[in-house]
Amino acid sequence: MAVHHAHWLPHRDKTVPPADQPCDLAGRDGFTLAAARVVAGARLIMSFVFLWAFLDKTFGFGYATPPARAWINGGSPTMGFLGRVNVGPMESTFHNWAGAAWADWLFMLGLLGIGLALLGGIALRLTAICGTIMLVLMWAAEWPPAKHLSDGSPSMSTNPVVDYHIVYAVLLIVLAAVGAGNTWGLGRVWASLPLVRNHAWLR
Repeated sequence: MAVHHAHWLPHRDKTVPPADQPCDLAGRDGFTLAAARVVAGARLIMSFVFLWAFLDKTFGFGYATPPARAWINGGSPTMGFLGRVNVGPMESTFHNWAGAAWADWLFMLGLLGIGLALLGGIALRLTAICGTIMLVLMWAAEWPPAKHLSDGSPSMSTNPVVDYHIVYAVLLIVLAAVGAGNTWGLGRVWASLPLVRNHAWLR
């Protein structure tokens, strides 16, 4: 007696590569083409967040950074933010870091590296780790759990736990988890490199 495949049973589309092989999101794990494009769009938007911060602090476009305080004009990218920290358990630590050459270079290279990786859709796992560390430190500098600043004035915190730094960090993790670089990016090419194929954490 011949056994026929039951139409109600789930089956795998053989045209879709296994999850550990690089492929576009569309058609895999329930992702539609529209969903893959939305995720890719979110990745590109996040890249602009980091790249704009790098460019504005480097050249001083007059938004958050005036030209006189631009990095190329001798300004410190960390002095303005870390030097004004006035709340949280790491307040004195951030004051010590503010303006240090190593902190300036590490911060700016982090912004540039994360922004370029998101733009190209490469190394998203490593980007998620580095970006999350940076964003958590920035969260600690603002310390949303505090109701009052060190001088006793209201902190005006809108949420004691989740602010935009946390949202950005979660988004970075999501982008890495779903392989958002494979759509409108170089994720598939990057994943096919021998070094990256042998070290999954580089994807």
